[in-house]
Amino acid sequence: MTMLRTLCKSKIRKATVTEANLDYEGSITLDLDVMEAADIAPYERVQVLNHNNGARFTTYAIPGERGRGIVCLNGPAARQGVVGDVVTVITYAVVEEAEVAGWEPRVISVTADNRVADRVKR
Repeated sequence: MTMLRTLCKSKIRKATVTEANLDYEGSITLDLDVMEAADIAPYERVQVLNHNNGARFTTYAIPGERGRGIVCLNGPAARQGVVGDVVTVITYAVVEEAEVAGWEPRVISVTADNRVADRVKR
């Protein structure tokens, strides 16, 4: 039997919420440049951690316009934070045991206006 492990695949560190849209059906909208830098696919499942209030929730990422720095909490997620809150966005991958050694998630930092700053080396 093959052992499977769930590992961190990618992470966006300390992004700032720019919008909250309660009337949308759900998700988090992220600048497409940031999504690509973090290797997050459109509609991929993400976990969002709010540094300001401690909320942790799961939703999916939808691509926002490139270069705008958007981080918008949509639908029920809009109740988990407000504009100006700092969030970390994480994705996970299920991998075989043989892939665990040497595994490295893609971790990026963003600027105060949610532009890609750099890729963090582990």
